Amino acid sequence: MASVDLAYSVLLVCVLVFLGCGIVAAIIRSVIGPRIADRIIAVNMAGTLTVICLAVLSVLFNQGYLADVCLIYVLISFLAVVIFTKVFITVYYDKQKKTSSVEKEREHHD
Repeated sequence: MASVDLAYSVLLVCVLVFLGCGIVAAIIRSVIGPRIADRIIAVNMAGTLTVICLAVLSVLFNQGYLADVCLIYVLISFLAVVIFTKVFITVYYDKQKKTSSVEKEREHHD
């Protein structure tokens, strides 16, 4: 039975390593993303991978309170993405209004 537990622990550690690589890739994408939408999605993906890491750690260490931390982190991550999206939409609409008003002024002067 000890060999099964050891194999299970090694498997979970390997999963954590792969998830850690995914988090690093998501953070890099959020920094270099060409568009704001890419950055928002990358931040959301990094948050999701972090929650999965916490869930795997909960199983690996047999600690139930980490599942509660997962739920709290999911709520915070969701709110962060909603706020980022709201800010992005507001900036986008302000930019569109400014562009359309400049174009109307040009047409009026011509």
